[in-house]
Amino acid sequence: MDIATLIGIIAGIAAVIGGFLWEGGQVSGLLQKTAALIVFGGTIAAVVASFPANRLRTIPAALRMAFGRKNNESSQWVEELVDMSTIARRSGVLALERKVTDHPHPFLRDGIQMVVDGTDQDVIRQIMEMEIDSVEQKHDGYAKIFEAAGGYAPTMGIIGTVMGLIQVLGSLTDPTGLGPAIAVAFTATLYGVASANLIFLPIASKIKSRGAEDIQLMEMILEGVLAIQNGENPQLVRKRLESFTLTHRQITQPVLKEGFDESAQ
Repeated sequence: MDIATLIGIIAGIAAVIGGFLWEGGQVSGLLQKTAALIVFGGTIAAVVASFPANRLRTIPAALRMAFGRKNNESSQWVEELVDMSTIARRSGVLALERKVTDHPHPFLRDGIQMVVDGTDQDVIRQIMEMEIDSVEQKHDGYAKIFEAAGGYAPTMGIIGTVMGLIQVLGSLTDPTGLGPAIAVAFTATLYGVASANLIFLPIASKIKSRGAEDIQLMEMILEGVLAIQNGENPQLVRKRLESFTLTHRQITQPVLKEGFDESAQ
């Protein structure tokens, strides 16, 4: 389990509650069953109404992606692809068939198997790029469910608050209870905004981040598979794949340096 995701959510909730208590509030003031029903019940209902059943059935997989631990160490896969390249150069690509038969990564296994079968390089690239696009769309679908929940929750909180204020304004005969009743009404807004920004949207962001890591790994594997098919030198394969993993750093560092130089002037 990726404990960082859980720690972040718990820490955010604890910060909100801790700040409330620091100002002299009481935990019981935050526990409002009606507000919780309106916000969370309404959010769930809106999400169910927004997506088809087959998309909703992917929620457990999306949560596993957000909270699970995955081994996406690029260096491990670089070494494995270089090792395969060495075998292919020495013994031919047919020697890789036994090595990839039970390989744990299906994308790499299928790519090397196509190379062993003598599939045309353009066909391999097309098939593997289509699979990358499919995985990217699947991960995007996961994130959109939680992004939708993060959009609906604050609105449901406002609805709950308005409903509470309607009830308060309809019974002004007891001015002493007006303040507490208004405070209870605004609890729904707190539930909606807090759940969106501390739970739903962070989960969506984590899914997108994990998805980007998976896509980057798959693109690197694609380049490695094609290099193996071309019979490239293993050291050149290593350099190509290692530079591929540093693409993000190569893009951001010059921008930061340029911005620093301009500010210094």
